Amino acid sequence: MNDRENYLRTAQFRHPQWIPASVVLYPELERKHSKQLEKKYPPELFRYHHSFDCDETPLPGYRKGVDVTDSWGCVWRNTLDGVMGQVVGHPLADWSALQSYEPPDLLQELDFGLREDWERVQQRLATNRQNGKVTIGGVGHGFLLMRLFYLRGYENLMIDLIEEPPELDELIQIVVDRNMALVRKWLELSVDVVGFGEDLGSQNRLLLTPKYFRRYIKPCYRKLFGAVREAGIDVYFHSDGYLLEILDDLNDCGVTILNPQVNLDPELKVNGLENIIEKCKGKVCVDLDFDRQIFPFCTPDKIHRDVREVVTRLGSPEGGLMLHAACLPGVPLENIEAICEAILEYRFYYSHID
Repeated sequence: MNDRENYLRTAQFRHPQWIPASVVLYPELERKHSKQLEKKYPPELFRYHHSFDCDETPLPGYRKGVDVTDSWGCVWRNTLDGVMGQVVGHPLADWSALQSYEPPDLLQELDFGLREDWERVQQRLATNRQNGKVTIGGVGHGFLLMRLFYLRGYENLMIDLIEEPPELDELIQIVVDRNMALVRKWLELSVDVVGFGEDLGSQNRLLLTPKYFRRYIKPCYRKLFGAVREAGIDVYFHSDGYLLEILDDLNDCGVTILNPQVNLDPELKVNGLENIIEKCKGKVCVDLDFDRQIFPFCTPDKIHRDVREVVTRLGSPEGGLMLHAACLPGVPLENIEAICEAILEYRFYYSHID
């Protein structure tokens, strides 16, 4: 069984042979440790947060102390090389700017820079299929709710949700239409999965209440995700932060692979394993994102225990579990190694159960 078949079997609860897993290294850790780690562990275990180019210069949007404007006209600023910053300039902070606003063509533009030629994308997808790799089309991080508050400013947007100005529905439609064009392009290329990403929650609550999520955001998700599901393709959805109150809504919108953050420490839990088991097990595939906030501080023993608990309690022989561990600057090498060793120990856990 190749990686592609195993991944899709996992997502669709069709008895995979192993639990798909990935360890993501941010640039500082990649430069320090990637060669050493890839000698010790399977290189395919690792993914890299490519915010640096070959001469180790941060890409636009990831440069400390440099303001940069994205393709939507939002101005970004950050304080740490290699990690995305925050939006400090909102092109639609005043609704008067909407009349002349020109959104980007997402078939041609990324947030920063031009998109790769689609013929080359198609060739790469074909190569991946030939090599037994899953093919994923990305709509991007911050594609809807986050894009709205990037454009308007967070406080302005929260007021909009209450006051319901007519311009808000117009702006939402603009953002949805641009994303739908990109979705349909990925469907045209017959990818296996289309991925969407937003941060809908803070540490312990949603960024907007379920009432406003259902009024403004859910119909858009249902339209975008629904187009993917109608094509028989899986929908991957990532969100940082608290999600519990809308997990059923995300499932209803068509999410088939959910990437939530989970912390097993009862003092610091984000979402909580018990809640994810109750809400998701057997209903939606969970690509469980171990809460990266603890990796710089916890012990290797705790990492090992956490991976075991997740696998034994959330996993099943039918599938429905993937593992994801993102390591930001500050995570010690021994903890990265503990993550790798625990994943390698438990990824075949269910292949040994009759």
